[in-house]
Amino acid sequence: MNYLSVENLTKSFGDRVIFEDLIFGIDQGQKVAIVAKNGNGKTTLLRCLLGQESIDDGRIVFRKDLRVAFMEQTEHMDNSNTILEEVFAHDLPELKAVKEYNHAMRMDDEDLIAASFEAITELNAWDMETKVNQILSVLKLTDTSRLVSKLSGGQKKRVALAKVLVAEPDFLILDEPTNHLDLDMIEWLEEYLSKSKSTILMVTHDRYFLEVVCDTILELEEKTIFKYKGNFSYYLEKKAERQEQLASTIGKAQNQFKKELQWMRRQPKARGTKQKARIEAFHDTKKVAKQRIDKDEIDIPVKMERLGTKILECHHVKKSFPDTKILNDFTYTFKRQERVGIVGDNGTGKSTFLNMLMGLEEPNGGKIVTGETVVFGYYSQQLLEAEPDQKVIDVIRDIAEYIPLEKGREMSAAQFLEKFLFPRSMHYNFVEKLSGGEKRRLKLMTILMKNPNFLILDEPTNDLDIFVMSVLEDYLRSFQGCLIVVSHDRYFMDKMVDHLFVFEGEGEVKDILGNYTAFRKQKQHDQKEAKKLANTIDVKEVEEDTSVQVKVEANSEKRKLSFKEKMEFEQIEKDMESLEEEKSKLTLILSSPDSSNDDLMSAGQRLSVVVADLESKTDRWLELSEFA
Repeated sequence: MNYLSVENLTKSFGDRVIFEDLIFGIDQGQKVAIVAKNGNGKTTLLRCLLGQESIDDGRIVFRKDLRVAFMEQTEHMDNSNTILEEVFAHDLPELKAVKEYNHAMRMDDEDLIAASFEAITELNAWDMETKVNQILSVLKLTDTSRLVSKLSGGQKKRVALAKVLVAEPDFLILDEPTNHLDLDMIEWLEEYLSKSKSTILMVTHDRYFLEVVCDTILELEEKTIFKYKGNFSYYLEKKAERQEQLASTIGKAQNQFKKELQWMRRQPKARGTKQKARIEAFHDTKKVAKQRIDKDEIDIPVKMERLGTKILECHHVKKSFPDTKILNDFTYTFKRQERVGIVGDNGTGKSTFLNMLMGLEEPNGGKIVTGETVVFGYYSQQLLEAEPDQKVIDVIRDIAEYIPLEKGREMSAAQFLEKFLFPRSMHYNFVEKLSGGEKRRLKLMTILMKNPNFLILDEPTNDLDIFVMSVLEDYLRSFQGCLIVVSHDRYFMDKMVDHLFVFEGEGEVKDILGNYTAFRKQKQHDQKEAKKLANTIDVKEVEEDTSVQVKVEANSEKRKLSFKEKMEFEQIEKDMESLEEEKSKLTLILSSPDSSNDDLMSAGQRLSVVVADLESKTDRWLELSEFA
C-alpha cells in the first residue's frame, strides 16, 4: 500500500537548484533513509514533504488520513510546559485520556477518576502510560516535572524524540534522531524502530543505525534521487557498481567526443537530416563526456613535528565538582601512535577530562605532564565562531596564507579548501550560510592546518555526512601522531581506536583493550553473568533467614487494590458470569441431536475461544482476589 508519492519535485533557492524532478514513493511498513552530502538538501526535502517549505514544481501526496509525526533537528517547544506536558501535547485521544486520568488522580476526584477510567478502557489505552514511562526512562528524562525552558539542547532533543515515539504515528519522519543520545540510548532506539509498525523516513549519519534499521536507501546526488532496495551495506555495494558503470560510459563518451570533435572543427553544414542528427549527437556526447565522478579524498601531506620520548603523562589525577566525581586517582602514560577511544554516559566527565589534558581545566589533585615536542590539535563540540561577513576562504587565510607540507613544499589556502571538499565555487560563500556539517568540516580544517601531532577529537562526526566521515577516517588512519576520540558513532570508533577509556561514573575509569564492538560484547556478557549470579540464591542463607522473613511478612501491611484494579476486579466478575452462561448455551447446542452441521461447527469454534478467555480471566481474578 502506497503511503507517500512524490512526482517531479523541484526546489531551488534563487539561482541554486537544490533538486529537480525527483520521483519516488514509500510503501506501508518501509523503513527508508535519505543519504547525501552536507548541503545537498536532505533537511530541505523533509520540510518540503511536510509543507513547511514551498516547492517550485511537482506533487507530494500522502495517503488520506495518515497520522504523520516529524522530529526536526531544531526543536519547537512550549518553554512553559513540563517535560510530561510537552510529551503529551498531541491531539491523540489515547494520550488525552491518560492525561485526564493522571489529572483526576492528582485531584483525588472519584467522579472524574471514574469517567477518565471509562474513557481509557474504551480506547484500550491502559498500556500508553507504561509506554510513556518506559521511553522517558530510557532517554533519561525521569524528572518529568522539569520545565522545558530549563533543559539543555541535548535534553530538548530527547524530549522531541520521546514526543514523536509516544504518538505511534502511521508515518514517522526523523531528522538526525541519534544526535545527543548516548550509546545505550542509540542501541535501544535501533531495536525500538526495527520492531515498530510505523512507516519510517529518516535522515541519519549513523552507519550502524542505517545498517540495522533501514531496508531502503534514497541517495540525493546531482539534484536527483537514486533508490537502493536494501540496507547500508547493500547501498555501498550497488553505488560502487553504479559508479563503475558511469565511469565506463564517460570513458566511451570521451573517446567518441575526440573523434566527433575533429569532424565538427571542419565546420560541417547541417543541411541534410543525417548531418543534423550527427551534430545533435555530438552535443549529447559532449554533455556525457564532461561529467565528473567526485572522489572524496583528503590527501594532505602535512608537515608534522616528531614526538619526543615524553608525550603525555597523568600521575594520580583527581577531579570532582560538588555534585559529581570525575576522576579518582587516574594514572596513565601515553605512547607514540596511541589511539584511544573514550566512552561513558553523558555527565560522567569525558569533556572535562579532555579539557584537563589541554590545560583548560585544573585537576584537584595529582599532575598532568606534557612533553616539549607535543603540538595539540583540539576539536571541541563548540561550533565554529566567525564574523557575520566572513567568507569561507577568510577563515583559512586568517590562520595562514600558505600551509607548510612535507619536503619543503607549500599549499595555498584555496588549494587546502579544495582538498577538504570545498570546491572553488564555495570559497567566497559567507560562513553563516553554511550547513551545520560544513561549518564543522571547516572548523576541523582550522585544527589540522596547524600540523598537530596529538589530536583530541570531541564528537568529530556530529553533523558530518557519511561521505565526509569516510574521508576523515582515511586521513586519520594514516595520521602518525597520537589520537584521542570521544564519539557516539560506533562505526567510527571501531575503525579508529585500539583501546578504550570507559568512564563508569563516581571517578572510576577502566582501560579496556579492543574497539567499541569488543567492549559492548564484553559488557553484555558481564551483564548476563551478573544476572545469573543475582538469581542464584544460597540455600543456607534462605534457611537462616526464614524465621525473620515470616515475621516480616506477618507484620507487613497487606497491599490494597488501587482504584483502577478495583474497577478491573468488578468488571472481570461480570465478564466471567456472562462467559459461563455462553459456555452453557454452546454446550447445549453441541449435545443437541437437532443441531445442523453448520451450527455444530460454529459452536465448537466459539466454545474454544470462550474457554480460553474464561481461563485467562479466572487467573487474573485469582491474582486480584488476594488483595481484595
